[in-house]
Amino acid sequence: MTRVWNKSDWRTKPRVQMPEYPDQDALSAVEARLAKYPPLVFAGESRRLRSELAKAARGEAFLLQGGDCAESFGEFSADSIRETFKVMLQMAIVLTYGAKVPVVKVGRMAGQFAKPRSAPTEIKDGVELPSYRGDIINELDFTSQARNPDPDKMLRAYTQAAASLNLLRAFSTGGFADIHHVHSWTTGFAEADKAERYRALSDRISDALHFMTAAGISSERVQTMSMVDFYTSHEALLLEYEEALTRVDSTTGQTIAGSGHMLWIGDRTRQPDGAHVEFCRGVINPIGMKCGPSMTSEDLKVLMAKLNPENEAGRLTLIARFGAGKVAEHLPRLIETVKSEGANVVWSCDPMHGNTIKSATGYKTRPFDLVLAEVREFFATHRDQGTIPGGVHFEMTGQDVTECTGGVRAVTEEDLSDRYHTACDPRLNASQSLELAFLVAEELSNRRAEARAVS
Repeated sequence: MTRVWNKSDWRTKPRVQMPEYPDQDALSAVEARLAKYPPLVFAGESRRLRSELAKAARGEAFLLQGGDCAESFGEFSADSIRETFKVMLQMAIVLTYGAKVPVVKVGRMAGQFAKPRSAPTEIKDGVELPSYRGDIINELDFTSQARNPDPDKMLRAYTQAAASLNLLRAFSTGGFADIHHVHSWTTGFAEADKAERYRALSDRISDALHFMTAAGISSERVQTMSMVDFYTSHEALLLEYEEALTRVDSTTGQTIAGSGHMLWIGDRTRQPDGAHVEFCRGVINPIGMKCGPSMTSEDLKVLMAKLNPENEAGRLTLIARFGAGKVAEHLPRLIETVKSEGANVVWSCDPMHGNTIKSATGYKTRPFDLVLAEVREFFATHRDQGTIPGGVHFEMTGQDVTECTGGVRAVTEEDLSDRYHTACDPRLNASQSLELAFLVAEELSNRRAEARAVS
């Protein structure tokens, strides 16, 4: 029997990657205020997402999860939300055509404010200060005041998340997501000189849409042609914030983390007896878990049993992040573990975190070729294992940044300083994100062709 869970139980467990607030009274006051605020998402929405992810686990849908490395207070704007949402819609159309199944759209948005760090402090010019852990905790400026954890920042994060969700819901249902408009934006990318290889696929999508219109299947007649379901997600890192927004669903009595539709546990915080696993095991939200090279088969068994004791499809997504050239070394043993346990999981690929390098110009970057290589290795491994590659997980933005090198627009190391805006890790820009969607669509289309040939 699984023991009774309480939303505060994580406080008795070992905690990592979380700040020590110097003013505990101020922290308690903020938690009390947040506990009275409305939840940002609702239980029915998270249950619907779980149902869609269950389809991805069976190969009947495909998960597209993407957005900011870490959301910023200073960079927050309606335009930035719109542009990232727009690119995700474009990616989803391309992936839908390639996979021939619905795409589950989940943003790293409206809550992705906190980041784990490799060290608790950093040193500059002989001065040691706490590391920057995201705008919900402290500030990027390298001063003692800025780096001091401030609980009031949780209130600002809540307000920004609420505003973001409000806008995303409007975009999802107000006509902005009309499939014909979205594909017209994609056509512009495919017409670029260096994107010739993607033009044929773009043209086939256009032909399909023209056929549907001629057959009377239009946005005016079919409401789902102009509306989408869009969900939010973030790493459940700052547990004081998560607990304060946890609610009991009045219709079912189940407990939901009201901060976002889906939460994930990072590769640095997935200790089986740690605070983050303890918190996430008790909420009904879909849970993701990053799986890096250090994940052992035994730990995976324990974690799956804790996070999904009823073995429900759609509850748990395993997000593989190994680095290009390392997937074949690590992923097969984890797949074998899942098979041996008979576990229902969604397999997703995060090709970003294992491919971060420091450029000759001093900037952290992620070469597009390495990102693509890991995606291809992920698909190849699942093909060899006879299992289902259920999704992809990218750090990306709709802005025209220069943070990752490569792609059809050929960002070079010398270009990185032009528009390097991230507060933490480098993100794919709009062009690179869409190019990757075309390449993943090719993998999905090839997989379908192979499946047909076998049957």
